[in-house]
Amino acid sequence: MAKEKQKLQIIPLGGLGEIGKNMTVVRYGDEILLIDAGLMFPDEEMLGIDLVIPDISYLVENKDKVKAIVLTHGHEDHIGALPYVLKQINVPVYGTRLTLGILEGRLQENGVDSSNLRAVMQGDTIKAGCFHVNFIRVNHSIPDAVGLAVTTPMGTIIHTGDFKLDYTPIDGKMTDFRRFSDLGNKGVLLMMADSTNAERAGHTPSESTVGASFDKAFHNARSRIIIATFSSNVHRIQQIINTAVRYKRKVAVLGRSMVNVVNISLELGYIKAPEGTMVDIDNIGNYPMEQMVIITTGSQGEPMSALTRMSQSDHRKVGIVPGDTIIISATPIPGNEKLVSRTIDNLLKLGANVVYGRENGIHVSGHASQEELKLMHNLVRPKFFIPVHGEYRHLVKHAKLAAELGMPKENIFIGENGQILEFTRDKGYVAGRVTSGRVLIDGLGVGDVGNIVLRDRRQLSQDGIIIIVVTMDKTSGTVVAGPDIVSRGFVYVRESEELMEDVKTRVEDALVHCEEEGITEWAALKSAMRDALGRFIFERTRRRPMILPIIMEV
Repeated sequence: MAKEKQKLQIIPLGGLGEIGKNMTVVRYGDEILLIDAGLMFPDEEMLGIDLVIPDISYLVENKDKVKAIVLTHGHEDHIGALPYVLKQINVPVYGTRLTLGILEGRLQENGVDSSNLRAVMQGDTIKAGCFHVNFIRVNHSIPDAVGLAVTTPMGTIIHTGDFKLDYTPIDGKMTDFRRFSDLGNKGVLLMMADSTNAERAGHTPSESTVGASFDKAFHNARSRIIIATFSSNVHRIQQIINTAVRYKRKVAVLGRSMVNVVNISLELGYIKAPEGTMVDIDNIGNYPMEQMVIITTGSQGEPMSALTRMSQSDHRKVGIVPGDTIIISATPIPGNEKLVSRTIDNLLKLGANVVYGRENGIHVSGHASQEELKLMHNLVRPKFFIPVHGEYRHLVKHAKLAAELGMPKENIFIGENGQILEFTRDKGYVAGRVTSGRVLIDGLGVGDVGNIVLRDRRQLSQDGIIIIVVTMDKTSGTVVAGPDIVSRGFVYVRESEELMEDVKTRVEDALVHCEEEGITEWAALKSAMRDALGRFIFERTRRRPMILPIIMEV
């Protein structure tokens, strides 16, 4: 056991090769520290799925070893899985005030106890088992973001969290370069760093540059202004409020997540608004259109979001009218481009003036570009490096950047979710795997929808379903009624009567064959109907609908 304790293990359970569900295990001997516990949103292949979280089987199996969970910031892809994790693992959760404020709301929505949340300040250090964790201020698209310096008996680990180097941040609090540099001077064993913008050359623009673009858009607007952005982008919301005050406009907030985050941020002091600036969305009719700004969700074209419903003239409280100025202050996440384009088209058809796209300066990223990543590497100078947070191509690009800066290639690890990366003071290597993967959440069901169910949903969505209803005599096993054929999503029955008659004939032939062969088992009868019909339908239509035989006994 003593020999085992000389090994430091890093086990990513999420966040490598995909955007979202960031979760990293740091293990030394019999003690575990968990960094972040995020979710990801489903892609278009995951029909009906609401959320995706990491498989935490490994953590549940070792829950007596987990000493604490530490959080880098309050985005869903870093905290969204905690309502599900904390139902099974009861440990302290450390994060900054805004991070925990947002998390507490999520826990309450899911009926999870929040008494284990422990607020820390940027610069604080906490002890969890053999780990000492120092929270280092970084800039990101949400306030109170931190990087982590985790001191272990083997050496220091730096986890940057999501970060950028903003020299003119909205709140005046810059990334703590000095702390990263001091740690680098003392010696860092391993760094895990944000790779989201590793393909982008140069520097990420400052968040403050967006303010000038808002000023221009407000100056040109003659009527109501509606701005869609991420609800968690508190600095962006602050700039909208500042610009609205300058142009003597009132501000209303729309969308459940937006209302929650703005209320928490106002309460904790992360958003400041002069008295009388904020008005309830139900009272916007009391003010002239040219005096109103509405901040809303829907910058990604999400089907049920406020902006999308407005674009479809389907929102209860706000309808788009000609002359409205719509500002989409975000760029589409990969995969959302069609949704966003459709929303913009619908808004333009309603007569709105729509301002969108990076070229208009109304959005900047919250992640470091190549030159900032190089600076972080030069400040920290780690012995080993694991690129994290990003799709696989981002990890590869970040690894190449580290190699260009002089790091030996054998010290750079492009890991996979579930891989055990083991480190001593002198070397690192892959030491095996643990259970990992995706847990799909559909409504109240957690993990009860898997690949087979998704395959069935895809088949239903593409080719529909045919239901065959047959009534049989319990004693003799002969057919007394049917078969009746019901089609949904396959063909329109009234226009395909010939095909439906042929389908019925094929089923009857299969049942007669079974009767001649003395086959009376339900499973065998259903299989015979399914086989006969499947081949026939594919030959006639080149489609493979789901075939569902139902046998009733009388």
